[in-house]
Amino acid sequence: MIPYCSICWDVDKVKLLDQRRLPAEELYLEITDYHEVIEAIRTLAIRGAPAIGVAAAMGAALGALDLDTQNPGEFLSRFEKICAEIAQARPTAVNLFWALDRMQRLAQAQAGEPVAAIKARLVAEAQTMLKEDDTTNRRMAQAGQVLIHDGQRVLTHCNTGALATGAYGTALGVLRAAWEGGKRFSVWVDETRPLLQGARLTTWELGKLGIPYTLIPDGAAATLMHQGKVDLVILGADRIAANGDTANKIGTYSVAVLAHHHGIPFYVTAPLSTFDFSIPNGDHIPVEERDAEEVTHLWGQAVAPAGAPALNLAFDVTPNNLIAGIVTEKGIMEPPFSSSLKPYRPTQE
Repeated sequence: MIPYCSICWDVDKVKLLDQRRLPAEELYLEITDYHEVIEAIRTLAIRGAPAIGVAAAMGAALGALDLDTQNPGEFLSRFEKICAEIAQARPTAVNLFWALDRMQRLAQAQAGEPVAAIKARLVAEAQTMLKEDDTTNRRMAQAGQVLIHDGQRVLTHCNTGALATGAYGTALGVLRAAWEGGKRFSVWVDETRPLLQGARLTTWELGKLGIPYTLIPDGAAATLMHQGKVDLVILGADRIAANGDTANKIGTYSVAVLAHHHGIPFYVTAPLSTFDFSIPNGDHIPVEERDAEEVTHLWGQAVAPAGAPALNLAFDVTPNNLIAGIVTEKGIMEPPFSSSLKPYRPTQE
């Protein structure tokens, strides 16, 4: 059992591990206002698509608790505005919008109930999402661990462990399940510029799990693949289009192209809540552009000349033809994704 969690509900507040402080300090924030949840998501105190979804739901529940009206109609109107505000926190991770939509649909379904009862149901629903995330993660992990074999050298990018989810982890959860099942392997960890989620977070989690790893600069992946030192690539996703095109942390597309060139299997791990079946392909995925200072500075220290122009795309999109399979809670989806994903499309599609 890992002695930490990314986020939890504590009576009438949200507790989350401030990932901006890791690995130097394990500090939990105690949040009672939904505006603070928005700020935590924007500033990456909490990050990772599944974790953002849970945070959004808990933020909506906090906002609901703070509404002082007893009129159900007014409550629903104001609650809808709260959800719309939370939805502006970050644009790419679809789990955020999925969670808020679920909370709004629940509230609307309870429109005939007293406001106190609606609030209680929303708080319970946010906690249910956290529990469901844990279950989903563990199912994905069991489905995906068959990809891992003794002696393999697995490369991963960004962070996909318990920090990025409500509990167990997505791609890192697959590695965790394989390790707990007795398989022995090692992991290459891309540092993941510009915010070093691999260096700061993935290494921290792998260390706690006891899984051997080696941290590498992002640019070293090509050489390691050329030298035959990478057997498998597995990482996460923030949004997956209907055709399997996948948005993930910037640098993922580069890794996918390199893996394809070197004949190395490239797998994505994500729950079905990360799929956006409303868009046909990756061209329709909004890619967040963050503050240029995250590129020109590192922990407040300038690493580029003053005034240097910088582009800070937080994500890129990997075309489906570069993906060997997508690990979900329903199993490993294989190409052609138009066929393997068809049973999981919404019925109205």
